[in-house]
Amino acid sequence: MSEPLALTLGQKFELERMSRAIDATTDPQVLRGLAKQLLEAWHSQKAATQWVMRQHLGAPPRLACSPGHPAGDSTMLEPPAPGEEIDRDSIHGQPDPL
Repeated sequence: MSEPLALTLGQKFELERMSRAIDATTDPQVLRGLAKQLLEAWHSQKAATQWVMRQHLGAPPRLACSPGHPAGDSTMLEPPAPGEEIDRDSIHGQPDPL
């Protein structure tokens, strides 16, 4: 079994530094903006983690049509960039039931 996830010492210091900066902030607009950035980062990290797990577990790759590409008519899709919207209909060829 693998080791549990742990922050490095540098990550712990950065976390403490950012926590203190948040605690020192009194402007609600600044805190609201920060909360939205953190929410987006959290969801992007979840999407990236799910992509890595699919790759690691050998799930079937998502394919996208790419006529004229040297590899043929389809190529592997890269994971979405942070904040990037995914057009699930174009990936699956049909509406996503979720």
